[in-house]
Amino acid sequence: MSMLTPPGMGGKYRITGDKYPRMRPHRRRGRLAVVVVGCGAVLGVAGWGTLQLIDVFTGGGGAATAAGASCSRDTTGPNRTKAGAGPSASAAVSLSASAAGAVPRPAQITVNVFNATTRSGLAKTTADELKKRGFRIGEVGNAPKQYDKKVTGAGLLLGPASSLNTSLPVLATQLTAAERRTDAARAGTAVDLIIGNGFKALTGQADAAKALTALTAPHPAATTKKGC
Repeated sequence: MSMLTPPGMGGKYRITGDKYPRMRPHRRRGRLAVVVVGCGAVLGVAGWGTLQLIDVFTGGGGAATAAGASCSRDTTGPNRTKAGAGPSASAAVSLSASAAGAVPRPAQITVNVFNATTRSGLAKTTADELKKRGFRIGEVGNAPKQYDKKVTGAGLLLGPASSLNTSLPVLATQLTAAERRTDAARAGTAVDLIIGNGFKALTGQADAAKALTALTAPHPAATTKKGC
């Protein structure tokens, strides 16, 4: 019996040849599968996180921006402002309200009435009518030489620079066809109504009162939709 014969074989089997059988350990396939699955899970989580970051810096911000732009465009009422004009609409309303609050009442305005036409008596009758409508009357007479017979329209309203957005608009409600001018060198607060060749009469009292109310009444504040 050869030394290579396994014990218990009784010499029935023999191993011949000059090569020995190689004894290899069993491959651990289970552990390899676990490693592969774990690597796949890590890669999946990393990819998902990358997509989330991309969405935050690109897609997500665009949705929020679009919502904000839509909100800024929508305002109540039939007229809607474009994006970027919302704040400006509210500012315009505030400025209008402030200007209305600064407009004086007729009783606070002194009006000098001058006649630049060849028709006599116009200055006095016009001054009397303005007095009935609540204005204070200053000088009444013929127009100064630089305006006498040189005003072709219905009339000329003349005042200091400070009257441009205060006294002149109020007086203009009584003669809507009159031209308005200011003189920066002029002192005081009184304004002049110089009657021109095209003058027929003051604006009707009802229409003048309506225009005066619209000029002095505060404008309603603009509102935006809830949720913006």
